Amino acid sequence: MTAPLDVLVVGAGPTGLALAAQLREYGARFRVVDRSLDRVRESRALVVQPRTLEVLAGGGVADELVARGNTAIQVRMHVPRRVVSLRLFDIGLTDTAYPFLLFLSQAETEQVLSEHLGARGVTVERGVELVRTEVNGSHTVCWLRGRDGVEEAVAARYVVGCDGAHSTVRQQAGIGFEGYAYPQTFLLADLEVDGLEPKGAVHSYVSGSGMLFFFPLGSPASWRLLAMRPPDLPDTEVTPALLQEITRRYADDGLLLRDPAWMTDFRLHNRGAAHYRAGRCFLAGDAAHIHSPAGGQGMNTGIQDALNLGWKLALVCRGAAPEELLETYEVERAPVGRLVRRLTDRAFTIGTSGNPVIRFARNQLAPYVAPLVLRARPLRRRLFRTVSELGIHYRRSPLSVGGSRTPRRGPRAGDRLPDLPRGLQSLTATTGWHLLLAGPPSLWPDQRLAPLLEGRADLVTVHRIGDRSPWPPGVAHGLVRPDGHLGYVAEGADLEGLGAYLAQWVRREPRSR
Repeated sequence: MTAPLDVLVVGAGPTGLALAAQLREYGARFRVVDRSLDRVRESRALVVQPRTLEVLAGGGVADELVARGNTAIQVRMHVPRRVVSLRLFDIGLTDTAYPFLLFLSQAETEQVLSEHLGARGVTVERGVELVRTEVNGSHTVCWLRGRDGVEEAVAARYVVGCDGAHSTVRQQAGIGFEGYAYPQTFLLADLEVDGLEPKGAVHSYVSGSGMLFFFPLGSPASWRLLAMRPPDLPDTEVTPALLQEITRRYADDGLLLRDPAWMTDFRLHNRGAAHYRAGRCFLAGDAAHIHSPAGGQGMNTGIQDALNLGWKLALVCRGAAPEELLETYEVERAPVGRLVRRLTDRAFTIGTSGNPVIRFARNQLAPYVAPLVLRARPLRRRLFRTVSELGIHYRRSPLSVGGSRTPRRGPRAGDRLPDLPRGLQSLTATTGWHLLLAGPPSLWPDQRLAPLLEGRADLVTVHRIGDRSPWPPGVAHGLVRPDGHLGYVAEGADLEGLGAYLAQWVRREPRSR
């Protein structure tokens, strides 16, 4: 058996790749394995949310994703004898550098993450399957089977299951996966569509029997089709002819489908893991929660699971944080998973229900009422913050602590650090914790900070930001976690509370490091 790993990552989809990228940034000893022989070539998930772009910005991943994607924000609702155009998110948000939904296929997202890892010397081991696990003291022994059928025993302090809805890690850990399946069958395809204009928009077709969507892609085809199979059509193999027939039923404007790059059908589930951790095993992404694709939340929630967990694992393994830090992962992410499941379930029910009242509201009222309602900028801003995941916070986490006095304005402990003033997030995008000191620089001399930073110089970066503060006006200080959320916030220049926070969560490292 080789030397023990810090972390074994099982699954190399977007969640596993994002976790591997963060473990690499923090110098953890890890391997990432996947039983598939190659990454996905289909689009599957196709929306990257603003918050995901924010947390991936530090390593340049976000810029590459934006360069390859489509920032279309217009929705065209096609109803009988009418087309309604909606611009949902043109509200000029100032606290993020990414005030848009990015349309990009999962295949492209995985390629960008894979290239990022490859440039840093990380190899994804494909064709390698986790067979079984066994706890052995301070490690978990994992038996891996390669494509040649030979098994290898690997010891790891922690194992993270990023291996999807049928997670082997979850099954080996004995964690339940509770929920239900929806009765409808859905069709997906990446293809070309003649007659669909404009191309930089999402098109939805509403009818009594369900909904049909076309999302702008670009690669591996121009469009992603998502449709509910009409109940009177036989449950047969997905073919171009079937997709054309369904499109004919939903759309009356003579659309012609051609050159499909990929086609499939599937059933949707709404399920969640009973726990996100069992001993030394953790779950992230689809292994922890699956739900309908409404709102484009699934892949993004998984990536953010990974970026919440990765730095915690790495710092605990290097002795720079207490073991208790790992207990905050489920505390923070499980409520997010439950919220996403609840919201997507509501949206899915409205979009697919056969209830006469809901059908009437969906098909007849919504096209007329939605444009009027969405004229209210506060409502659109609230909708955008929910869908974009910018509003996620961890205020109830043990990691979120306010000082004896807290600022009346600005972000609180547990909130995401806003990019306001602009550039604040890029200032704190490098690895480790970041201490923001707002107010006159004379209040923050080196000799006051030295006792707090002793043994933590490689863990905490100090920024004297003057009046470029997220807590105007006045003097304040805040400690930004490695995932961009605020751990500690206080008004004034008294650093006693900050010292107590650091003593609890950020251990001093030996000088030899």
